[in-house]
Amino acid sequence: MTSDLLPDARPDALPDAGRDLRRDLYAAAAAALLFALAALVGTAIEARDGTLFVNWPPLLADWGPHVGPGTPAAIAVAVAVVAYGPVLAARLPWRRLLLAVWGAGLAWTFSLALVDGWQRGIARRLTTRYEYLQVIDRFQDIPATLRDFTQHILLGTPDHWPAHIAGHPPAATLTFVELDRIGLGGGAWAGVWCITVGATAALGILVTVRTLADEKLARRAAPFLVLAPGAVWMGTSADGYFAAVAAWAVALLALAVTGRRPRWTGLASGLLFGLTVYLSYGLTLFVVIAAAVLFLGSERVRPLPFALAGFVVVPVVFTALGFYWWEAYDLLVTRYDQGAGGTRPQAYWVWANLACQVLVVGLATAAGLRRTGVVVIRQRGTAAFRLGVLVLGALVALLAADLSGMSKAETERIWLPFALWLLPACAFLKGPRAWLAAQAVLALLVNHLLLTGW
Repeated sequence: MTSDLLPDARPDALPDAGRDLRRDLYAAAAAALLFALAALVGTAIEARDGTLFVNWPPLLADWGPHVGPGTPAAIAVAVAVVAYGPVLAARLPWRRLLLAVWGAGLAWTFSLALVDGWQRGIARRLTTRYEYLQVIDRFQDIPATLRDFTQHILLGTPDHWPAHIAGHPPAATLTFVELDRIGLGGGAWAGVWCITVGATAALGILVTVRTLADEKLARRAAPFLVLAPGAVWMGTSADGYFAAVAAWAVALLALAVTGRRPRWTGLASGLLFGLTVYLSYGLTLFVVIAAAVLFLGSERVRPLPFALAGFVVVPVVFTALGFYWWEAYDLLVTRYDQGAGGTRPQAYWVWANLACQVLVVGLATAAGLRRTGVVVIRQRGTAAFRLGVLVLGALVALLAADLSGMSKAETERIWLPFALWLLPACAFLKGPRAWLAAQAVLALLVNHLLLTGW
């Protein structure tokens, strides 16, 4: 790694490796203490008045040590990536590296999900009473259902939608409706879809980092994107699929603003951004990450008309079919207050949500974020600075979601699309194998000690 990529590199002094490592460890320890504090305070609050609505604060989970058929595979994948990941990431040709990241990410996510067994880990996850597959039969006439969609968002309305259907624009549910129509119905296919597509999110992030910052940095980040602790939840919810759509929207925008076929990549990026905001209301905050991409791009103006033209396609189609995004969102705010969201105390969740992210991104990312701050302050104009801007854009988006008050609890799942963009900060770390091992151990402990709610 060249000196311009090191956070503390200065022309007049060599970096103090020991000092930097201590500071990294302090950052990781602070993150661990934040989670421990959230667990202690949350347990006390839940025992006192039960207003958190989670059994193992701050996570939606239950204590339940267990092993399963995925245990040996998960350990084997972790050992292989820790031992060989950094070397292969540095040496493989770029396209082979992307395929390797996808394959290893699939193996990691599937094996973690299978720790809970095939049925609980994959096949039944999207069939519970809150989930999308509960309402497939109500979409026989899609235009009619879309016209009537907002009439069933609020609790108390006839046949009100289950929580996840009411809480998302209908493109989320329509994904599983269309899978059912092409013969891939049921929870098993839905789970496989989410894991397989979700694993490509890492590729979109790597393409973005390589395009806007530096290929060497992308290669250093690659093993950390494979062993993301957040894979515990990516294999159990549709949010991994949402994360992939959003990641590719950003990647295509990065290609467009750096002059790679700006018309077609801009148009494709706009289409995916339009789909993104019709998969999840909260993903409108990807506008912050998009702004960071535009700031870093060398050709910001020429792709914009094509990106905007692509963006309006999905909203125009849904509006023409009778679904009005803003109307639905206004009703969702009311529905949110009708349920647990209206009772959960924001004074706790505004910081406990961040504690949840410690388990999603891992202690290595906490250390990487410390180095990111140093890079942004000291290394303007370098590839490291550009990566730092991208990571900080994701962090700002995540903090905006936190302050909105519309994400109280369950953010280990809900914020996956934002959290994955923090992982490239690990490219700044030295001694990657030790940090990768820490990431893997954390994910294995969470998955084997807790029965997660998603």
